[in-house]
Amino acid sequence: MKTFLSIIIFVHGAIHFMGFAKAYDLFDMAQFTKEISKHLGMSWLLTGSLFLVSAIFLLFKKETWPIITILAVVLSQFLILSAWGDAKYGTIANVIILVAAIVGWASINFENTYEKDVKLDMDTSKGQTEILIEKDLHHLPSLVQNYLRYVGVVGKPKVQNVKIVFEGEMRDRGKDWFKFTSEQYNFFEDPARLFFMKANVMGLPTRAYHCYKNYGASMLVKLLSLFPVVDIDKPELFQTETVTFFNDLCLFAPAALVDDRISWEIIDERSVKATFTNKETGISATLHFNKNGQLVNFVSEDRISVDEMKTYPFSTPASKYQNLNGYNLPTYGEAVWHYPDGEFVYGRFNVKHIDYNVSNP
Repeated sequence: MKTFLSIIIFVHGAIHFMGFAKAYDLFDMAQFTKEISKHLGMSWLLTGSLFLVSAIFLLFKKETWPIITILAVVLSQFLILSAWGDAKYGTIANVIILVAAIVGWASINFENTYEKDVKLDMDTSKGQTEILIEKDLHHLPSLVQNYLRYVGVVGKPKVQNVKIVFEGEMRDRGKDWFKFTSEQYNFFEDPARLFFMKANVMGLPTRAYHCYKNYGASMLVKLLSLFPVVDIDKPELFQTETVTFFNDLCLFAPAALVDDRISWEIIDERSVKATFTNKETGISATLHFNKNGQLVNFVSEDRISVDEMKTYPFSTPASKYQNLNGYNLPTYGEAVWHYPDGEFVYGRFNVKHIDYNVSNP
């Protein structure tokens, strides 16, 4: 889509050079029935050049491309009005490009909100990272100790933060799957989870930002990055996002399981119950392990379905363990609600990249 839009902008910009050629009699421009002054000819040249620059900036993901594009559209429309009989159909291209630029500008601003939050948390969480040693595991149940040894955390730095990039599919009840990509940062000393998702829902670009930090949690989903379709900022969301945060910790930053805010209860030879407390909010989950020491499921009774504001059992079966940056981690997982009328898988996640102790977002 980005490449297609760049081509449209480029071609539309190139057409503006015809006005410059007409003004300076460089070619036979019979398409123009009205004379163009050399002064306006330079304006046609400038406008065309701005469109070309904006097309290049869009391809190379420069954040200023929407501003340059909007300026070019304004100048272009002024020139079209001055030669309306010859150039009026250029208005159609201007409208299409203007709408795309406004959506692009809104998308950049929305994502910048997420990036500023990431940078703020990163700036306040920097510090010297200690090495996790075997002694740090001694207070944990043997199942969890074996899991951490299997993952390979011993002898490596303790985790301050993690960056995770996913791609996958999501859906709501009664609706079709849509594909998404996401990027998130989790911070562990002062728990925070900042999750930004990009998707096309029913063919329309949609962005979502989940923010969990300090004493609050919020979820904002915008169609075209302009129109909020979900905007939740309720106290109940903090408990839900605490479960999600702890789920991420268990599966993708297991070195943080040595945290003393977690208490443990052995259930049987393949499962333990963990209780994590943050800001006086405590949530629990049952962790299920296989004979190889892999964590294969996370089940919690404490997550609230924000659609109904009711608590239902929630699980995240995980599989396809692979070596990622020196750690044995799951690369595939599902998010499952266990409703009274049956299980509903609403998310499928494939891990594309994981980085620990990131110092520069």
